[in-house]
Amino acid sequence: MRIAILGAGAVGGYFGARLAAGGSDVTFVARGAHLAAIQRDGLRVISQRGDVHLPDVKAVDDIAKVGEVDLVIVGVKLWDTELAAATLKPLAEHGAAVLSLQNGVHKDEVLRGHLPPGAVIGGLCYIAAVIGEPGTIRHDGTMQRIIFGEYDGTRSARVEAFYQACIAGGIDADVSSEIERLIWEKYVFLVGLSATTSAIRQTIGPIRENPAARALLFDIMNETVAVGRAKGVPLAPDFAEDRLAFCDTLPASMTSSMHHDLDRGKRMELPWLSGGVAALGEELGIPTPMNRAVASILSIYASGNTGAVSASGT
Repeated sequence: MRIAILGAGAVGGYFGARLAAGGSDVTFVARGAHLAAIQRDGLRVISQRGDVHLPDVKAVDDIAKVGEVDLVIVGVKLWDTELAAATLKPLAEHGAAVLSLQNGVHKDEVLRGHLPPGAVIGGLCYIAAVIGEPGTIRHDGTMQRIIFGEYDGTRSARVEAFYQACIAGGIDADVSSEIERLIWEKYVFLVGLSATTSAIRQTIGPIRENPAARALLFDIMNETVAVGRAKGVPLAPDFAEDRLAFCDTLPASMTSSMHHDLDRGKRMELPWLSGGVAALGEELGIPTPMNRAVASILSIYASGNTGAVSASGT
């Protein structure tokens, strides 16, 4: 399968490397020092599921240099989705499918606004990974799963082809006939994890062990469930309880990409996570006080270092 990875960061780099190791023809679209390191030394993955080193990698700085592909996996940050979607139109018009592994529930709607009807495959992933240094992806724990499917519920040839590519690469993969619900289910968890780890500045371990922090985690996820149900997504009424139990199974060291971005002074996906829940709640008349509070608390840091403040006193 010919696959382009648009945004070869932690998520795109990890899964792209696994797909390439499994025999897929993968081209990575990256930038800056990460791109330079990949072009010079190849791409490395350090993981408890097995390390990977791809010494000879196809890596470019522009999606226009990729050529025709069967599938584009989108892994850019959410604020780049609009721009990325516009650049994908020529590939999609030549038959490429587009699968976003980005965070949140807004991504596919943005993509559909630029691409031919039916080009978008719904998808999500579960993984804790970071760029350890340029050219190297570090995978925390053993969880690494992709779930995807057509929005009409059919098991198409392109979905089956990608499933086989994932299996060949050692990726835990599932095909779903209810992909919209599953995307929202991940959103519930992700909003809770990103909000608490970023606002509290801790990994999931201390948060789930502290009663007050645990209650905050639950409330944030429960608000997200209420918003999804108001939009007509068939989430179980007690789904927040289910996700809280899931959090108890995670490595204590696990955190969110938003927490990493906060620590490094980078721009955050806050407007699409807790901020997105608050905005949707306002539209639908659903109270979201905890998500709104987190969005307000972190808003000063949302744009990165430009939001930093200092204070002095006597």
